[in-house]
Amino acid sequence: MTSALDFLDVALAAQAFVTLFVILDPLGTSPIFLALTATMDERTRRRTARHALYAAAGLIYAFALFGTQILASLSIGLPALQAGGGVVLFLTALEMLKGDILDPESAEGVNVAIVPLGVPLLGGPGAISAVMVFMTGTSGGGLPLGRQVSVVIAIGAVLIVTYLALRYAGILRRVLKENGIHLVTRVMGMILVAISVELVATAVQAYVAGASALPG
Repeated sequence: MTSALDFLDVALAAQAFVTLFVILDPLGTSPIFLALTATMDERTRRRTARHALYAAAGLIYAFALFGTQILASLSIGLPALQAGGGVVLFLTALEMLKGDILDPESAEGVNVAIVPLGVPLLGGPGAISAVMVFMTGTSGGGLPLGRQVSVVIAIGAVLIVTYLALRYAGILRRVLKENGIHLVTRVMGMILVAISVELVATAVQAYVAGASALPG
């Protein structure tokens, strides 16, 4: 009798899990999540964590299963996604640095669960490109069903860990107190600026490399 382990590719699942865990960085995202939800009560913060994971999961799974077709139909490449994600993060970082994001009135009606938490912080270009690579065979074709299921399970496991990190980020908030949250907000804003610049720079490099590779 064939066992589930025989059907699944455990090594591929482990590799995909570790790679996505590093890219999504649940522990590093938690302080950013706290800064973006500083004006929310505990119940709203938990709901925001759920919605952010729903948004990220939907995007990541969509690109894992249909990424090649989606990009081809829109005639865009991954560098364009990277540049767009970098711009969104940069605008959010500016709000964090100025402290605007800590103003309850300015946050009214804004759903940070979708942007920038779900996209592009969690479901960003790095995660999208990684799952597309894992779901593609070495010959450029699709993977056997067992290997595809292995990657899908690994994605789900990372998303669950990420949700738990955000769900219990309130513990960190209780330790930091109000002044600590303001400090973390500014620091995370500077870090997000660096991440956004890196995303745009990587996209530009990819465009330049693609242009230089074209026959002159």
